[in-house]
Amino acid sequence: MRYLSPDWIEEVGRLVSADLDLQALGALHRIGITQVITESPDGTVTYHLQSGNGRVAFGPGPAGPEDVRLEQEWFSAVDVATGEITAEDAFITGCIRLSGNAPLLLECQAVLAALDPIFTAVADRTDYRK
Repeated sequence: MRYLSPDWIEEVGRLVSADLDLQALGALHRIGITQVITESPDGTVTYHLQSGNGRVAFGPGPAGPEDVRLEQEWFSAVDVATGEITAEDAFITGCIRLSGNAPLLLECQAVLAALDPIFTAVADRTDYRK
């Protein structure tokens, strides 16, 4: 499946919903993150991660409520996803632009870290070519 395609977003969402450890973090952390990727093969792609009320969800469209918005172009999203650059380097160099509640994003690092195994599992079946 192509990176950031509707199938890719659906598969990540399915794995997020099935991960009991990640779901448990939904009772401890509340955040809504919207990710916007421009210049993808499908144009602008928007998806979200929503954590709170005892659950974590990943799916198409913006978070509701949205606490943090991350925006980047396709090429930098692929570079981060494939390990060509780290997310930290992408922030520092301005490839990822953050708006919203940055301190809340830092408080919810456990949720983001718990996503890593899911992204790794999906990576083996993902085509990152444009």
